[in-house]
Formats: sequence, structure tokens, C-alpha cells
Amino acid sequence: MSLAERMGGEGGGPKAIDGFGGTSSGGGIRTTAGRHALLPLRIFLGITFVYAGLNKLADSAFFADGGNGSLASTLEGAHRTAAAPWLIDLALNSPQGFGYAIAAGEIAVGAGTLLGLWARLAAFGGGLLSLIYWLTVSWQTEHYYYSSDLVLLMAWLPLLLSGAPSYSLDAVLVVRQRRRGQQIFGP
Repeated sequence: MSLAERMGGEGGGPKAIDGFGGTSSGGGIRTTAGRHALLPLRIFLGITFVYAGLNKLADSAFFADGGNGSLASTLEGAHRTAAAPWLIDLALNSPQGFGYAIAAGEIAVGAGTLLGLWARLAAFGGGLLSLIYWLTVSWQTEHYYYSSDLVLLMAWLPLLLSGAPSYSLDAVLVVRQRRRGQQIFGP
């Protein structure tokens, strides 16, 4: 399909080109802004989680058995005030292993969100990590709305519901599947 056909098309009205080659009816700035409204959130959450994971891997103190900045001492300090102390007990069985799992999870979630690959799964993972952080380490925050982990949990929900419909590898895969289906079954 040529660009001219996508922009005009037969049978009515302009068509806008979405994220990666698909078309959608309608146009205008509001339609385009609505279609890409979650993109800034994806970029922010993706960069934040990749950075957090890499920061943990680069910090030798995070994986130490104790002391300032170690996961073990952070967990021990939060145990008394956590909403889910059993999660802390689980992590304290192997703080280094748990720390590497957290870092790898954050990097995977962030990269999946930035690339828009398996976006709903990445959003689920990000929401789960944020929920765990909120129920353990940041639960003692005096007013719940001061906890960034709760805010991050809520920020993952729109991405969990909508996925990554534009500028994503998921969108490329959908277009590719659509084209393959047209080749097999005709237009």
C-alpha cells in the first residue's frame, strides 16, 4: 500500500499513520496526541527502571552482607514496619541472589517498556516490583502519597491495560501478522 493510499484511501476520509506503519481512520492533532498519550509514560518508566537496575549492578555496596547501602541492611531496617514482613524474610534468605533478581527484573521491565516488546507483561512486572517495594521498604512512609513506589505502581496500570500501541515492537509484530494474514487469506 502506497503512502498516498494510506493518507487518503478509498471510501472516506483521511487516514493517519500510527506508530510503525499501521493506519487508522481520522486525523488531527487531538487524535494523534490521544494515540501517543502513553509514550511519555513509557519512556519515563522504561528509563527509570533500566537505570535503577544498572545502578544496583554497579554498586558493590548493594550486594554486601551488611553496612550502609546494602540490600541486607535495608531489608533488616524495614522488617519491623513492613506491611508484608514475610517478603523481607524470603529476601533475607539470600540477599545477594534476591538483589541480582531485582536488578535483572528492573532491567528487563525497563527494556521491554522502552522497546514496547511484550509491553503488558513488562507493565505487569513493573507493577509487581513497585507493589513489592511499597509493601516492604517504603511502607513506613508517613503519608502514603509520599511513597514513590505507590505512585510508580499506579503509573504502570495504564500501560498494563493498553500495552504499547504505537512506536513499539508489539505494533510492528501486529502489522506483520496482519500483512501475513492478508497474504494467506486475501484482502
